Amino acid sequence: MTVIRLTGPLLTGPDEVRDGAWVIGGRITFERPTGPGLDQTLVDGWVLPGLVDAHSHVGLDGQGAVDAATSEQQALADRDAGALLLRDAGSPADTRWIDDRDDLPVVVRAGRHIARTRRYLRHYAHEIEPEQLPATMAAQARLGDGWVKIVGDWIDRSTGDLAPCWPLDALRAGMAAAHAEGARVTAHCFGEECLPDLLTAGIDCVEHATGLDDHTRTRAASAGVPIVPTLINIATFPEIAERAREKFPRYRTHMLDLHRRRYERVSAAYHEGVPVFCGTDAGGSLPHGLVASEVAELHAAGLPRVAALDAACWSARRWLGRPALAEGAPADLVVYEADPRTDLRVVSTPQVVVLRGALTSGRMVG
Repeated sequence: MTVIRLTGPLLTGPDEVRDGAWVIGGRITFERPTGPGLDQTLVDGWVLPGLVDAHSHVGLDGQGAVDAATSEQQALADRDAGALLLRDAGSPADTRWIDDRDDLPVVVRAGRHIARTRRYLRHYAHEIEPEQLPATMAAQARLGDGWVKIVGDWIDRSTGDLAPCWPLDALRAGMAAAHAEGARVTAHCFGEECLPDLLTAGIDCVEHATGLDDHTRTRAASAGVPIVPTLINIATFPEIAERAREKFPRYRTHMLDLHRRRYERVSAAYHEGVPVFCGTDAGGSLPHGLVASEVAELHAAGLPRVAALDAACWSARRWLGRPALAEGAPADLVVYEADPRTDLRVVSTPQVVVLRGALTSGRMVG
């Protein structure tokens, strides 16, 4: 039997360290194995649970659904970056085949985006009208892995600026339908105006959240509604705004203001107690494998180093109902040469990646 011996410190929590463990039969144990015929592979370094990209789009690029070969490369890029648990925040491609591949990350799906007619990117979403929202959300809840993704706001060409996509009564009915199917609901939200109704209707998470102001931040904190800021995607707002300079000047000004306030709003949310999780928004205009860059951005926005790491690690796994480094847990882990809690730069260079107990990349010590 082949056994992986993890000789370095294991970070079982942000402030919890254990000295060494073993991987046997694809699972973690802290009990030293005994018996004849054990062939041990030694792996040295600081061990963390596989990282989490809580806003990813496997199966999607800027034009819509991609083929299986492209989806595979996207998932492999995330894996090699250490992101072994992906919350797919909407994709028009059927990626269920990934579940049969032990060498690809675990994917938690939200079905396909749900958007208002002609109020989102082409070829991405089910485009519907408000009266169709409850039935569509229920259907996507049955197709997903416990999540539904709606587009909360987008540019309204009649006004030339961001505007909510759904009336409150439709949101209430839609979320009730999704919740009845056992799913949580998350929403794309750039601006300020859509947030009060989303919170009133019972939203479970907000993506981007660049419009979170004093009032909605307090409400989100009180209700325990998390945000996934996707700051490396928000960095593209000036480019998006520039394309709208001539046709939609109000929208351009608004997007530039949201970009300017991005760090202060994430910092304020974190310090008020809003849960913050790491997501890259990979798969649209951004490549996969950028989880370390998003962790760095969360720290730049004002989260302490350990909190920024936690947003992509222990608390993110707990939020998605997946174990970390625990006795009997699946051996999905990443090994670094130094403690990433003290130097986040090491997150960008994993030494070893172990997925479902198998060494998928990196180097061993013996």
